Amino acid sequence: MSKTALIVDDSSSMRQMVGFTLKGAGFQVIEGVDGQDALTKLKEVPGGKVDIIITDLNMPIMDGLTFIKQARSLPACKFTPILMLTTESGDNRKAEGKAAGATGWIVKPFHPEQMLKVIEKVLPS
Repeated sequence: MSKTALIVDDSSSMRQMVGFTLKGAGFQVIEGVDGQDALTKLKEVPGGKVDIIITDLNMPIMDGLTFIKQARSLPACKFTPILMLTTESGDNRKAEGKAAGATGWIVKPFHPEQMLKVIEKVLPS
């Protein structure tokens, strides 16, 4: 059975690049255009469970930190690995992400191999 990833980013090109990387690694991919859209799609998944979430930080309607807090409040996502994929690399922002419930942080632009190595580390096999 393949694993499912939820990609949340307001940039369609970024969703395509991340999706291409994950599909190549055997993931099924669900896309959200912002945090609110992603929460809606998450609730539509059978059991509300995906294997990993990769989200941008800066998005309209609902940003990544708010999305993570909301996702963490769902029982099915309490322990789901959530990676932030953002251009921001400051320690304060990383601390905010961790406090919100982020599992890890990847800085854009990313290398597909780097992303897959991080996913391998945080995703239980």
